[in-house]
Amino acid sequence: MSKRYLLLEDGTVYEGMAFGAEVNRFIGEVVFQTGMTGYQETLSDPSYCNQMVVMTYPLIGNYGINRDDFETVRPALQALIVKEAAKFPSNFRSEMSLGQYLKQKGIPGLEGIDTRSLVKKIRQTGTMKGVLIDDLSKLDQLISEVNHASLQTDQVSQVSAVKPYIVPGRGSRVVLIDYGMKHGILRELTERGCHVTVVPYDITSDEVMQLQPDGVMLSNGPGDPKDVTEGIDLVKGLIGQVPIFGICLGHQLIALACDANTERLKFGHRGANHPVKCIESGDVWMTSQNHGYTVSRSSIEQTFLKVTHIAINDDSVEGLEHENLPIFSVQFHPESSPGPHDSNLLFDQFIELMNKEKSGGVRSCQKEQTFVGS
Repeated sequence: MSKRYLLLEDGTVYEGMAFGAEVNRFIGEVVFQTGMTGYQETLSDPSYCNQMVVMTYPLIGNYGINRDDFETVRPALQALIVKEAAKFPSNFRSEMSLGQYLKQKGIPGLEGIDTRSLVKKIRQTGTMKGVLIDDLSKLDQLISEVNHASLQTDQVSQVSAVKPYIVPGRGSRVVLIDYGMKHGILRELTERGCHVTVVPYDITSDEVMQLQPDGVMLSNGPGDPKDVTEGIDLVKGLIGQVPIFGICLGHQLIALACDANTERLKFGHRGANHPVKCIESGDVWMTSQNHGYTVSRSSIEQTFLKVTHIAINDDSVEGLEHENLPIFSVQFHPESSPGPHDSNLLFDQFIELMNKEKSGGVRSCQKEQTFVGS
């Protein structure tokens, strides 16, 4: 194995060993993920588009890679950084090692660094830009390149479906907007008998309504929600016409469409062990999360939204509901891929909401609602 280095924008260098694919010198955002398991779902989660993911659990790859646990067929993360990558996985479903998969998909890996030190740095200073390199001969030049590099803002267009497709069912008709959808969301809908039409991120509200949906789901996705102007316009056009359920990025787009604001988190929430409290019931769920932005709590006061869930660790907004219309959203991932399954019932809530609206008609807003720029 050859040496490989992680260079951060502040000039810090972490020395480790290379595995996976050869370095492609792409500058990405360095983030950390706190799950003890679920590395395959992390690798294939489109929300990590163009990011370099540091796994906090020290041993990654011990149960290998299998064909069943992928969240997309085309991984979008830029690099994987671990303390130790298992060379000889042991699991009856395993088909290849972590290193073999990364090499097959063209994703570089770095192992053997002090991941605890790196995560502590990110927590103290916030997420930073970084690059993987194989030599330090032009260090000053590389530091300058990293500092002057601009992170991409078109991640959603890279990971969204290119054209619509249908997953047939005999239940409620759902239009699923793909901003970087995890397959777990689609699985939960189809298991409940829904007839799902998956559509690209840039579809218009008129085109959605032509499909005559019983409900619309807004998926997760990467990047800053304010960059996804198509999604904000879409939600504005759908409000009052059809029930809407938003997850992660979809949650943020609903907030922006309703005149709330979003802001960047210092180091984000990424992992499968984030506690969230349901305000109405007082229940606390352990949730799977992957986001670097959050809805500003103070901005909600002037909208028709109310907070339904909050994060235990930092009191950030984790769920919203419209006061008068069949619209709700959560910042976490109720499809539970890789887990836990505490919040899975939210899909049942969406089905019940669609059934109620089909039988009684979509409620009209009881207050005059306006939008910024309308």
